[in-house]
Amino acid sequence: MKKFPVFLSVLCLTASLMIPASAAAPLEYTINGPGDPEYGKPTSFEVIHTPDNGARKNEDVSKNAALAPPAFGTYSADTLNTGTPLTPNLAPGYRPDAGAVVNGSVGTITPPAADGSGSVYVPGSSTVTVTGSQDTASSTGYTEVTDDLYYSGGYLGRLKIPSLDVNVKVYEGTDSKTLAKGAGHFPDTSIWDGNCCIAGHNRGANCYFGAIHTLEPGDKITLTTKLGTRTYEVISVSKVSETDQSGLAASKTNMLTLYTCVRDQRDQRWCVQAVEVS
Repeated sequence: MKKFPVFLSVLCLTASLMIPASAAAPLEYTINGPGDPEYGKPTSFEVIHTPDNGARKNEDVSKNAALAPPAFGTYSADTLNTGTPLTPNLAPGYRPDAGAVVNGSVGTITPPAADGSGSVYVPGSSTVTVTGSQDTASSTGYTEVTDDLYYSGGYLGRLKIPSLDVNVKVYEGTDSKTLAKGAGHFPDTSIWDGNCCIAGHNRGANCYFGAIHTLEPGDKITLTTKLGTRTYEVISVSKVSETDQSGLAASKTNMLTLYTCVRDQRDQRWCVQAVEVS
């Protein structure tokens, strides 16, 4: 009797295997993949950018625009777009005049005269050292803030950063009361020729400089004062100590230096430098 259930199970299994295939529901199979899959990316040509997948920014991405990273362990070691140009004499915004004596340059320099004199730039510095007997630099390096440079609204100028949709008035001073109105010009720095230094908040209702650390080399900035309008091109974005005031140094290169705080890092500052577009 114990063998009967086993025998019955075997009998049922055998009967099920003898059912014709036509009696079962038909099954459909497909081995075609969806669409036309690409199993490998071609390496013989670059990706073609279209409006659908994002048009590529019209910028120099060659070695001329490459940046050598800052020293290991510095505040800017892991910061995007931070460093010095790999080829300073070819980098956008650094390119000197033809025939100029250059040793790592920023901006426009004076071609050498017959006696060998001319402007020579020290690598890693925006300061000009003039050799020889002549100084024919186009910039005097400093413009003092005087009463006649103020607009009726009490401000000195207007700063625009198109890529960040920034359009802000610039007032004299960098205290909290001033920065609550707009951007602030560092006293004792130039307002026009040379190095014009400006600060702004990075958060709150007036966080005009909240995203300046996302600027990229080549981005444009304009400054309008009673002396005219100048367009500048970003050359560096870096993170520095709050005690580092080297960016406020005078320069015979017409340039802008922008400062703002770093969120949640009270002892550090974002520093953006841009040179005048010739």
